[in-house]
Amino acid sequence: MTSSATTPPQTVRLGSRKSQLALVQSEWVQAQLQAHHPDTQFEIETMSTQGDKILDVPLAKIGDKGLFTKELEVGMLARTTDMAVHSLKDLPTNLPEGLMLGCVTERENPADALVVNAKYGDKKLETLPDGAVIGTSSLRRLAQLRHHFPKLTFKDVRGNLNTRLKKLDDGEYDALILAAAGLKRLEMSDRIQQEIPSDISLHAVGQGALGIECRQINDQETEENLKKDRAVLEIIQVIQHQPTLYRCLAERAFLRSLEGGCQVPIGVNTSIEGDRLTLVGMVASLDGQRLIRDQITGSCQEAEQLGTSLAEELRGRGAGEILAEILAQVDRS
Repeated sequence: MTSSATTPPQTVRLGSRKSQLALVQSEWVQAQLQAHHPDTQFEIETMSTQGDKILDVPLAKIGDKGLFTKELEVGMLARTTDMAVHSLKDLPTNLPEGLMLGCVTERENPADALVVNAKYGDKKLETLPDGAVIGTSSLRRLAQLRHHFPKLTFKDVRGNLNTRLKKLDDGEYDALILAAAGLKRLEMSDRIQQEIPSDISLHAVGQGALGIECRQINDQETEENLKKDRAVLEIIQVIQHQPTLYRCLAERAFLRSLEGGCQVPIGVNTSIEGDRLTLVGMVASLDGQRLIRDQITGSCQEAEQLGTSLAEELRGRGAGEILAEILAQVDRS
């Protein structure tokens, strides 16, 4: 932890994607920091990432290493921005040299949500008719839903949230699977038909939380740069949420240990009671035929170790073979 005597900088620049949801999230972070640090000016600089530009190809075929983060990270390393606001689920578990996860905010509901076309306004997943077309760009959601609902039809969907909802309302899809947190942040909670329970769909690693990425403290920097980086790291601690951090550290260690990105069928769920953290983890084949799931409980202080241990357990039960097969399929496609 940095010294409280660090002099706050006059201006701090936040990097953000240009999408509506990304801006809403970045503006929330900006407002929180501004309220706690009135003598510092917080400015948002928007950028388009590769994932924002390529909208006609499934995410799994593009590759996901920094798909929604690389341009923001380049900005920090070039010192044109001082931090970046990410949906934590988009942030790779291995960060570029010189950067770190400086803060994790309190988590919104991390559940997946069913959103339906008006003609199915009385339906839930279990009552949708056979063959109903479900839109999702997530292999994690696809694999779990195929496992539980093999008679539904699944179709890739890309674009920002409003684009996806228009495709749904125009009848291109009968339903979509989206993150409940994103809908809530965009004040679209009324579109949620069903919050999908975790026994059907475990959520993505980090889903519902925001991650603030910043520069690591490097004593080789100039004195001016070093002071700025220490001040930035200290400034963002006011929005750190420790229970969410423990949960996400366990989840990210689980994902990192399985060497999986966001475009492989790996799902998680975490909870805390007292100082005890429970992590549920899952790996599934794309067709949903094989699904390996287990859980582990331990001290919050051992969050990352719990994630690593659970990954090793699932790997010993065949998760490694499933992931290798999936990566081979993606490479061939």
